[in-house]
Amino acid sequence: MSLRKPGDGGGGSARRAGSPEEARELPECAPGGRLMPLLPWDRFSAWLHCVCVVGFDLELGQAVEVIHPQHAKLTDKEKTNICYLSFPDSNSGCLGDTQFCFRFRQSSSRKLSWHCLLDQFDRDLPIYLKKDPAYYYGYVYFRQVQDKTLKRGYFQKSLVLISKLPYSHIFHTVLGKIAPEYFEKNEPFLEAACSDIDRWPPPVPGKTLHLPIMGIVMKADTQVSIALPTVHEVDLFRCFLPVFFHIQMLWELVLLGEPLVVMAPSPSESSETVLALVSCISPLKYYSDFRPYFTIHDSEFKEYTTRTQTPPSVILGVTNPFFAKTLQHWPHIIRIGDIKLSGEVPKQVKVKKLKNLKTLDSKPGVYTSYKSYLNRDEEIIKQLQKGVQQKRPGEAQSIILRRYFLELTQSFIIPLSPPQLKPFNQEEFMKTLEKAGPQLTSRLKGDWIGLYRHFLKSYNFDGWFRTRRKEMTQKLEALHLEALCNEDLLFWSQKHTEVETVDLVLKLKDKVADGENLPVKPGTVEKLQMHIDSIILALPEDLQGILIKTGST
Repeated sequence: MSLRKPGDGGGGSARRAGSPEEARELPECAPGGRLMPLLPWDRFSAWLHCVCVVGFDLELGQAVEVIHPQHAKLTDKEKTNICYLSFPDSNSGCLGDTQFCFRFRQSSSRKLSWHCLLDQFDRDLPIYLKKDPAYYYGYVYFRQVQDKTLKRGYFQKSLVLISKLPYSHIFHTVLGKIAPEYFEKNEPFLEAACSDIDRWPPPVPGKTLHLPIMGIVMKADTQVSIALPTVHEVDLFRCFLPVFFHIQMLWELVLLGEPLVVMAPSPSESSETVLALVSCISPLKYYSDFRPYFTIHDSEFKEYTTRTQTPPSVILGVTNPFFAKTLQHWPHIIRIGDIKLSGEVPKQVKVKKLKNLKTLDSKPGVYTSYKSYLNRDEEIIKQLQKGVQQKRPGEAQSIILRRYFLELTQSFIIPLSPPQLKPFNQEEFMKTLEKAGPQLTSRLKGDWIGLYRHFLKSYNFDGWFRTRRKEMTQKLEALHLEALCNEDLLFWSQKHTEVETVDLVLKLKDKVADGENLPVKPGTVEKLQMHIDSIILALPEDLQGILIKTGST
């Protein structure tokens, strides 16, 4: 991603989104195939649900002061979560400006006003970049500075972007541009920034987007690439630097969906580390829950900290020392200090038994009794150490690390890849590993069979299997739809009874409706609709009227 001045080949028009000109320029498809124009805030909604300003009131505590656009809906529970998660914990002592992100459960299954074209963009994205149907992300820019004019003596305020998209890189970049100016200029500036976002093109996969924001244009590449910064990637090497001797073990823990706590000194380090962990099994999606920044005020606090049940499959990022005691029964805990990049190889934290995590001032380390299934890859460790000694740029180190994780995950997934419509048979799959296992693509030795058996019991496998099964079913339905288009359906109908023909028309209408969400070739749905129209026109007039109305919107 790069920042450029307008006029450098990608400036946005000053025309207001939703104007007749733009409506003609970018028509959207409605159910039934009708075209409808983009409305004001539709483009904004493709990126953000809303923007919130959270301040501190001496009587009320943290409170949402502004929601923009004003029509954006948030439940009281969602507002409460945003209030508490938008401020660093009091123990963090964050003076100055701090950026981090959090994730919280959506209170209701409200329908958003997404056009089907935007859903099409989302469908074509890699699974780990899709919008999150049940959760919101909050991207925060928090400022805390001394101000003697205020009773409390401090100015404390957060500008928060609420979105269903996991695009941490781009939203943190946006906040870095607009938040400092907002704190100086207040409401009019925020409204202008939101108007700019409402002119952004939708997040189309594989395209380089030019995104105007307050006098500059961001150039964001949404194509997944190992070598280039994208809309979602965190600084992988910086996050794993304190524990890179243990990256392979951490990869296994994330892959298996094991309960994991990251105890960090600030929300920035907490959220970055959690996002790095979740991304390390890419392109496999992490299907369990994860909270980049979690506090004692979170609405799921009791659910996740109770000792009466086994810890849930979730990755929590925390900063409050209270969690050292509350979560000491969890099986895997990473405790990190301040994350800093220096020219020296950092002193690596050791794997320690959980019984050592007794005091609030426990040293940084990985606290677990977990024994890795795979042998440690010394080659990647040496490569990263050499990079630090040679002062290799952090971006290059991250590329090396990301490629390592990608190849490791792909080696693991490849044997699972052939899709099956019949129920998954674990023992049959295990028999295939001897000849077609990860040993074909990975140099790592170890108990791969044990790792697979553990993985097959995890949420990540369940999510992967359901997604692949759905994809294959949709592909078969799409092929069936395309095959129907190549048949002479009118000729078929003339050889059958009216009852059979009416039944065919109704089924074809259902196929047309389903076709909007299937990966069909361009023009397939329109061609099928022409078949339907020709069949209806060949029927008696009374049936024509009924069938034209049936299923129409």
